[in-house]
Amino acid sequence: MKYSGKFITIEGIDGSGKSTLAQNLVQNLQKHVDSVLLTKEPGGSQLGQQLRNILKTQSDPTCGKAEYLLYAADRAQHYIQIILPALEQGKVVISDRWADSSVAYQGYGRGLDISVIKSINSWTTNNIQPDAVLYVKIDAQTALARIAKRCEELSTSTWTIENEKIDFWNKVIHGYEELYAQRSNVTVIDGSLSQADMLKTSLNGLNFW
Repeated sequence: MKYSGKFITIEGIDGSGKSTLAQNLVQNLQKHVDSVLLTKEPGGSQLGQQLRNILKTQSDPTCGKAEYLLYAADRAQHYIQIILPALEQGKVVISDRWADSSVAYQGYGRGLDISVIKSINSWTTNNIQPDAVLYVKIDAQTALARIAKRCEELSTSTWTIENEKIDFWNKVIHGYEELYAQRSNVTVIDGSLSQADMLKTSLNGLNFW
């Protein structure tokens, strides 16, 4: 697919520091490029915000397949409404999470069929691929300690990702590592570094400028 913008995705487990990195990256790139858009999954579109609310407030247990399909619906709307138009306008789009999150979380973490997830991901996004992926790597214990320190209120869902135990997070980390082992467009960032050093590593990985 031809478009004049650049598509950058930031991946990593919760508590890795990727969302702060995304904000810092946008602030830096705005000094050098004409237009930068920061978006996220889930919740980048209005539909995505509604789906995110469902996932975080559902009182009945949500099975893994239903959870993934809600994320896939969000991704389809996110792509067609937010990401593609921005890329066609020549913008640099930075997405805090993208399709790789579902492979890692619902595929490796939940144990769903990874080939099915990849197929649906391709279908919902017309097989668009990021120009660059920034993967913030961190161990599960450190990430969970950060989340606890922030004293974030867990959602009321009985089947929400935030309530998962360390074994789940280790599976997700393993998924990311397997997924990115042979990918040439991925820059691995040490999530234990300061945000300034993480930003520096990220910028060094964006070698298409």
